[in-house]
Amino acid sequence: MQGETGGLSSPARMSHIAYIGIGSNVGNKVHQCEQAIAEILVVDNHRLLAKSSLFKTKPVGYTDQDWFVNGVIKIETALEPLRLLRELKLIETRLGRKQTFRYGPRVIDLDILMFDDRKIRTEELQIPHPLLHERQFVLIPLAEIDRNLIHPVLKKSVGELLDEIKEDQGVERIETQRA
Repeated sequence: MQGETGGLSSPARMSHIAYIGIGSNVGNKVHQCEQAIAEILVVDNHRLLAKSSLFKTKPVGYTDQDWFVNGVIKIETALEPLRLLRELKLIETRLGRKQTFRYGPRVIDLDILMFDDRKIRTEELQIPHPLLHERQFVLIPLAEIDRNLIHPVLKKSVGELLDEIKEDQGVERIETQRA
């Protein structure tokens, strides 16, 4: 049985539910996000369970850069959290992400937001994502998928966390991304 370390593999091919945040603010942002989703789904036969709309969002942290496109997907995976993280980092690299500086521009950014109801705190991986509850650009698409999803640390639903954010963080649904 896995503890809170997020092991690399599982002896049995157990199924897990992961929520992945997707963002881009370089190049064709919508295309980058859609390409990342396609890449995620071919890794170890992940199964897409839900996909949020995409949202145009103001940058956070370092604000002197172009706006972002953000969304969230819910997948079923047999991978353990650290293995999934490493696969996501490989996808980022394949899609052209260069390591710059914290909150800097990026072709693609893939974050594990939640993984089952696990709580993981290592140098390499933190689940649930430590800033999830502060960011409308994560909570709005996450709420679109599952407003009643419970944050395993804060013990509040995504909807409750979203309602607690009082300031407008500049998140707008992109209506034209679906064909």
